[in-house]
Amino acid sequence: MTFPIKIIALDLDGTLLATDKSLSAENYAALKRAADAGIWIVPTTGRFLGGLPQPVKDLPFLRYVITVNGAEGLDLATGETFYRETIPWQRAVEIMKWLDHKEVVYDCCIGNEAFISVDKREDMALMMKHPKGREFVYKFRKPVEELKNFVELRKQGVQKIQMTTKNAEVRRDLLENMAAEFGDISVVSSVPSNVEVTTLKGTKGDALMALADHLGIDRKATMSFGDGLNDVSMLTKAGIGVAMGNAFDNVKDLVQYVTDTNDNHGVAKGIARFVFGEE
Repeated sequence: MTFPIKIIALDLDGTLLATDKSLSAENYAALKRAADAGIWIVPTTGRFLGGLPQPVKDLPFLRYVITVNGAEGLDLATGETFYRETIPWQRAVEIMKWLDHKEVVYDCCIGNEAFISVDKREDMALMMKHPKGREFVYKFRKPVEELKNFVELRKQGVQKIQMTTKNAEVRRDLLENMAAEFGDISVVSSVPSNVEVTTLKGTKGDALMALADHLGIDRKATMSFGDGLNDVSMLTKAGIGVAMGNAFDNVKDLVQYVTDTNDNHGVAKGIARFVFGEE
């Protein structure tokens, strides 16, 4: 039995957006066509709400967004949070203390804002290969005197802890072993230099399924596009999961379909094929 698609969930960086972070006219037209057909268009990103790029914020048909890798799901029209999963602040501090002994720089998201120790912000920016990444760090990572102390004083659940490292072996070790070390976290990656931690249910896939339930839509009537390890949960839980042509190979291996790259309007081509039946 097939289901007409009612929700399209879209990763942003490396998926909907081109490498230069622009939204192509082809992708915009495909999103509008789908929205005009009554399909919900849902950005589903590792970014927090304030970090959404302006072309995405400006989409006239945008209502629901899933942010911080699935830790938060928001209805922009009402301000309602339809999904929320945070790491208890005490556990977050424990994880950060453990990370202090690793070759990483880390930050965290709380209340849809990102914070980093003041003496680590430049270190993180220098690890970013792309100028847009460095710009993002300086623009959106708010410096605090010391991050663990800040989290302890704030006493608020942490949406995500993000680590950046130049050491590929350290990154691989964290991805392979960190979840077993703590047992109650999801450990993923969105770009080759980072590792991201949320709760076990703070994933894009869990948030997408929660949105389908919230809207009374069959979970099989969902479609998702992604390229990174932090997209796997929604690619495998959606009725149709589509990996980008530029996705990690181990992500492509887990999905039913692979479309073109983010720089060649892969989202538009995927929507044309799998939503409207056009080759």
